[in-house]
Amino acid sequence: MKRLQLLFIVLTTYILLQFGWWAYMLITLNNEVYENKVELVHLHGNSNEALLKSDLEKKLRSKWWMIAGEGFVFIGLLTYGIYQTFLAFKKEYALAKMQKNFLLSVTHEFKSPLAAVKLNIQTLAKHKLSAEQTKGIIESTLSETDRLNDLVENALTAARIDTHSFSLVYSQINLSNLVQSIVQMKQMTDNGYRKVKCNIQDNVMVLGDDMALSSVVLNLIENAIKYSFDNVDVLISLQQQNENAILKIADKGIGMKQSEREKVFEKFFRIGNEETRNTKGTGLGLYIVKNIVELHKGSISVTDNVPQGCVFTVTLPCK
Repeated sequence: MKRLQLLFIVLTTYILLQFGWWAYMLITLNNEVYENKVELVHLHGNSNEALLKSDLEKKLRSKWWMIAGEGFVFIGLLTYGIYQTFLAFKKEYALAKMQKNFLLSVTHEFKSPLAAVKLNIQTLAKHKLSAEQTKGIIESTLSETDRLNDLVENALTAARIDTHSFSLVYSQINLSNLVQSIVQMKQMTDNGYRKVKCNIQDNVMVLGDDMALSSVVLNLIENAIKYSFDNVDVLISLQQQNENAILKIADKGIGMKQSEREKVFEKFFRIGNEETRNTKGTGLGLYIVKNIVELHKGSISVTDNVPQGCVFTVTLPCK
């Protein structure tokens, strides 16, 4: 990439220098033509020599203005083209970097559950286990396959969003019950590892897609847990304000910089370097969340949680 950047800079500099050189040559040529015509008028000894010289000077100045005008237009268009090319190049470079991170992360995300499933099956095949041990291994295998299924679903959902083929089935949803059921499920699966504190107003109703909104809530809760410190509470609140449902999920984790908050909803974006990161994920979760929320005519934002962490706020219309 650095070689391409250097080549781009060299070509741009060459074009500008060439343009400056040709402009100089054109002006010099016009001056020489003007001087030759003045010399011819003087040699012919024309009685209207002063008038002819004045006319030639006007034509020379007119050509100067024409060259200057065309030069400014050319430089303007060239500068705009160079700027747009630079932005496109920068965007492609960033996208390529994010795709590299995505490939690294998704490879790791798929490899881990597949390895666990393979190990569990080999254990069942090679050893005689008690009924309780067998049950535990089967539950672990099912958990890993669910994780694989979630990864595939996220990838398919992101692809459908990109191709504008992601459709919603609208119905009246009790968002309060939906959030509470997901919180209870997470508390059961985490085995008390982390407390999720709730302040949920009863019977907050919205019009939306049940599965899609479940994905939004689950992704945000898992994201808050993923980037929080051990044994730190995740706070969830749901309130109806005027005609909007306001869902807030706050963590007291590592937080993020302002520059990261501006990019956190972009596809493939993840905080930090993929090669040294310890947290799981593919960089698709918040991208999917943002698009689903916007399909519901809502909005999502992220702010600092004082003294540390982040607060994700989802606003959904109740009607």
